[in-house]
Amino acid sequence: MIEDDPEIAELLAEYLAKFNMKLVNFESPTEGLKALEGHKYDLLILDLSLPEMDGIDVCREITQRNIDIPIIVSSARNDDSDKVLALELAADDYLAKPYNPRELVARIKALLRRAKPQGQSDKSDNSFVVKKDEFAIYFKGEKLDLTTAEYEILALLIDNKNRVLSREFILKNTTTMDYESIDRSVDVIISRIRKKIGDDPREPKYIKSIRGIGYKFVE
Repeated sequence: MIEDDPEIAELLAEYLAKFNMKLVNFESPTEGLKALEGHKYDLLILDLSLPEMDGIDVCREITQRNIDIPIIVSSARNDDSDKVLALELAADDYLAKPYNPRELVARIKALLRRAKPQGQSDKSDNSFVVKKDEFAIYFKGEKLDLTTAEYEILALLIDNKNRVLSREFILKNTTTMDYESIDRSVDVIISRIRKKIGDDPREPKYIKSIRGIGYKFVE
């Protein structure tokens, strides 16, 4: 992130950490550009009103230096010309301040899905293949018919194979379910997923219930 307000950066870093996203902020655009050339980051959140260099110029520099990174511009500037120019130069999305951080999380996840090379799977095993570029999960070669919530929970379980996930963790790491929702809503969706993959809830093969805690995906 390139943001000259350290308070905003600190608050956002704490919030994104709940979704297993690590935020590194640079208050100086010059330092931010230097870091982008020397390290591999998944995504850039860019403010426009910056010291030393305007965010539009940062977009221009990224294009000229051939730095390949998805960009979400986050700015309080509401001039349409700024938005259009940023998107024309290098930005992939534009989020006006102030915004709900939950929306930012959703946009980050959507942008990272689109940024995946076509056909790339983030997680595969003998029976399951998660294709995040398609927002789909294949089970024994067949694409599962999943709702968005079902997809997010199953993908999260597969990505954390053999790890026990609490209901709270599942709620906080999905964008379609409010983390303040009751835990029972997770149980209901797990039940639906089990039916779709033929996983007997009495003796499940893939999604194990961990009494008093949550669930674990095994293969």
